[in-house]
Amino acid sequence: MKRILLLITVLCLVAVGLACGPGALGNDTPTAAYKRLYAAVKAKDTEEIKKNLTKKSIDFGAMAAAQSKKPVEQVYENGFTATTFSESLPTMRDERIKDNMGAVEVWNSKESKWEDLPFVLEDGVWKLAIGELFANTYKSPGRGRDSLEREAANAISGNTAIQLMPNANSAAAANVVPRVPKADKNSK
Repeated sequence: MKRILLLITVLCLVAVGLACGPGALGNDTPTAAYKRLYAAVKAKDTEEIKKNLTKKSIDFGAMAAAQSKKPVEQVYENGFTATTFSESLPTMRDERIKDNMGAVEVWNSKESKWEDLPFVLEDGVWKLAIGELFANTYKSPGRGRDSLEREAANAISGNTAIQLMPNANSAAAANVVPRVPKADKNSK
């Protein structure tokens, strides 16, 4: 009888452990990565900020510092996001993960809008992926809640316009070259 009770107890513990999922067992998340980045920015700790950025983001920061002739510390001081200007930890929502790419929407109180921040799982830890975004190697894990809500609001109001560039600050949008019509060879 004791063996049966012991077996049932062990099976229950295993079932509870599996039901909790990987997040409950202490694995990192993009939301936790943002919290670490925010704390490092508020502490003005450049090395800690860099620990929460991907290698490409660090390279991007070094390049930006060289181009603008600013100290590297000044480039990293806000962690590449205006959401860190908030006096307290901003509201976060809609964490999305697909493979090793993730995103979290963070409230930007300075501009009164949601900012969809990219994250990449690098060396077993989630890190802010601004460098990947500008290198065009970041693949979004899906559309964010803010984008879906704006689309739904447009549909309700009868606005059928299609938003061509949902993120005008993305690397893909930065490389858009407008087409200029060529003059007709036959007209003078």
